Amino acid sequence: MTEDTKKPLNFLEQIIEEDLANGIHPKKLRFRFPPEPNGYLHIGHAASICLNFGLGLSYNAPVNLRFDDTNPAKEEQEYVDAIKHDIKWLGFEWDKELYSSDYFQQLYDWAVLLIKNGKAYVDDQSSEVMAQQKGSPIKVGVNSPHRNRSVEENLSLFESMKKGGFNEATHVLRAKIDMTSPNMLMRDPIIYRVLKRAHHRTGNDWNIYPMYDWTHGESDYIEQISHSICTLEFKNHRELYDWFLDQVHDAELMRPKQREFARRNLSYTVMSKRKLLQLVEENLVNGWDDPRMPTISGLRRRGYTPEAIKKFSELAGIAKRDNVTDVALLEFCIKDDLNKTAPRVMAVLDPVKVIITNYPEGQEEWLEAENNQEDASAGFRKVPFSREIYIEREDFREQANKKFFRLKLDKEVRLKNAYIIKANSVVKNDADEILEIHCTYDTLSRSGSGTEESQRKVKGTLHWVSVQHAVKAEVRLYDRLFNHEAPDSQKEVDFKTFINPDSLVINNNAFVEPSLKEANVSDRFQFQRLGYFNIDNDSTSEKLVFNRTVSLRDSWAKTEAKQ
Repeated sequence: MTEDTKKPLNFLEQIIEEDLANGIHPKKLRFRFPPEPNGYLHIGHAASICLNFGLGLSYNAPVNLRFDDTNPAKEEQEYVDAIKHDIKWLGFEWDKELYSSDYFQQLYDWAVLLIKNGKAYVDDQSSEVMAQQKGSPIKVGVNSPHRNRSVEENLSLFESMKKGGFNEATHVLRAKIDMTSPNMLMRDPIIYRVLKRAHHRTGNDWNIYPMYDWTHGESDYIEQISHSICTLEFKNHRELYDWFLDQVHDAELMRPKQREFARRNLSYTVMSKRKLLQLVEENLVNGWDDPRMPTISGLRRRGYTPEAIKKFSELAGIAKRDNVTDVALLEFCIKDDLNKTAPRVMAVLDPVKVIITNYPEGQEEWLEAENNQEDASAGFRKVPFSREIYIEREDFREQANKKFFRLKLDKEVRLKNAYIIKANSVVKNDADEILEIHCTYDTLSRSGSGTEESQRKVKGTLHWVSVQHAVKAEVRLYDRLFNHEAPDSQKEVDFKTFINPDSLVINNNAFVEPSLKEANVSDRFQFQRLGYFNIDNDSTSEKLVFNRTVSLRDSWAKTEAKQ
């Protein structure tokens, strides 16, 4: 960390600075991001990614990507690949790609050493009995009747476990610590269990797999991680983390230090991978990358940028206590980023036809439109104009009060980058629905033409699309997946009860300006006056498909204000 850094240090950076001041050599610093490949990463993981890789950048220290792959029943190569893609997409590079499975033999050898030192034993009681024996936070535990098995018997039983001699859930290896400890995790925790499942990397080589607590600290030690940064739920695990290190630590090697920060919780969503998997498996969403999901892949598909997610992580900060971050902050970050970078285009989602009766039939002209007024280098594009255009249906009323600044009969509005028009009459069907709006235009009022009329001020400006040149598109209007601020906080109610039925509305009647025919998948735009959109993976040359990333208006804030 440079001396001229003005940004205040968070509490984890302060710990690192103290360690450096107390003698740790800067070149000994090494961090890691250790996901379990049992699902896709979400916005909460992004906080940990930004934290660990950010520390690596700040201290010019390497960061390992280590997959904690110790449960083959839930882990898949698909998740490994997705995690690597997400980290790279966010803009980070790891020093070493490692796996806990790389250390299976070393972890087994150390477990044998524990047995030989009288620090571990094989237990063949049921999980229910062992749970009862552990007691409670206010009641000390009771020793297992197998706690004092001989070293020889434990070694023989553990070897049989390894060779597949026992069925699943019949035998475990437990650390011999203290059944009276006030920390329940120290009451003879399980180190190994029998699990006869093929592993995505080691195949069927192993019939036993190490538990997370045993694997985590020892893997940090093998990799010589200086600071093992975990989320707050592992704070009580720190004592066990250190006890396991005590059993194998060589004084000549770096001893990792575990420290904890509060996990990122976000309003109007769930962050549990188990619950997210439920949504996927029950087809309540269209996969892990559904744009309504809080996964990084879902946010990417929805149109979020790496810059917005990193800015969100920075603004949300690193906390010592669990808290819930308002999703509005995430939405602010993407709006702020896209406001600077997204080209402005015109699209009409609910079209009604306008016929400009005094505009010559068959004539068209190409008007100059600014791509992004926030970015002078973005330049201009040409937008076609003709006698018939589409505008949004909600932008017209036959009669309206003085606060309605859009198009109404006998009143004028300006068409964006084009002319001032005046509504004269409407054509309706038998159901009293408006089919056409007939207008006239001020021939001298074209924007940028330099005439006095072009400078004339009218209160309303509308976006539009030329009917002759319009490109049909599918627009997927995404909203928050849940309509409850904390959908998984109601213990007596299934979180899926709060799924927002309007979280996805598919619009197949939209029209966009022709410049978008040349756009590519993932390109992002501001549909003027409507919101930010990007081109979805499902888009083809025959059919454009857009996802709404975020609207320009915060309808949720207005809804909550009324309550």
